[in-house]
Amino acid sequence: MTRRPTLFDPAPVPTDGPHDAIEAWTATEYARGPWDPRHCHGGPVSALLARACERAPTGDVDWLISRLTIELTRPVPVGVPLSLTTTVERPGRKVSVVAASLWDADTEVAKVRGLRIRHLDFDLPPHDLAAPEIDGTPGEGRHERTAWAIDDDTIAFHSHGAEHRLVDGSWNDPGPVTLWIRLTVDLIDQERPTGVQRAAAAADFGNGVSSSIDYEQYLYINPDLTMHLARAPRGEWIGMSSHSTYGTAEMSSGAGFAESALHDEAGRVGRSVQSLFVDPR
Repeated sequence: MTRRPTLFDPAPVPTDGPHDAIEAWTATEYARGPWDPRHCHGGPVSALLARACERAPTGDVDWLISRLTIELTRPVPVGVPLSLTTTVERPGRKVSVVAASLWDADTEVAKVRGLRIRHLDFDLPPHDLAAPEIDGTPGEGRHERTAWAIDDDTIAFHSHGAEHRLVDGSWNDPGPVTLWIRLTVDLIDQERPTGVQRAAAAADFGNGVSSSIDYEQYLYINPDLTMHLARAPRGEWIGMSSHSTYGTAEMSSGAGFAESALHDEAGRVGRSVQSLFVDPR
């Protein structure tokens, strides 16, 4: 039986990493980013850190991940054992904060702080819901090859680890984009990705899909990702209505943000924002 591809494979905990590391993972070729095959796309890294927050000690409380703030502090290497540390920063019974860090030897390459809210099902009175920003059925839309990344025949996350279906806009034209995204490989072997992990993996595409300036003339990198969720996402497809802002129409300060309304098969589920570093090439 052929083994299903994964974004991360288990690895021995490196001896030169943090002493409190309890897990280690190696990013596979399916986690590669679109610019440099030596480094990961932010989506797989975000999903792995989301998993760490979900698996942090819970006590006897059923927690919902309400907010993740991920910082991509260094390029995350492919094919190198990475140590993972997790801690509960703020214990509680109604609200809790957890944190996790990913290390390449003794260098922290990515980290997350997650806000957990106790999960409790109860009836709500009729109230206004955020308007959906995506029409149609999850997964409906057109496939499009990217003209700006490494060759789509090279295994990478955007081309082989995730599937995209565009509803409005284009990978290759500037401006806002609406699309559906789903993982086509598992995060780790023999473990079905959760809705939170799927949303984190998809949300990091917001900057790339909605860029409004020429990538050949300008650099725009997201060093972070913040995602808010009102509930656990359902189904395999995550919908995104994304746009990027770089200052005024005439001038940028060198900063910006990409913002995405997140959807699933049941409707609006959350929102994500990425800070942007913008620089002329």
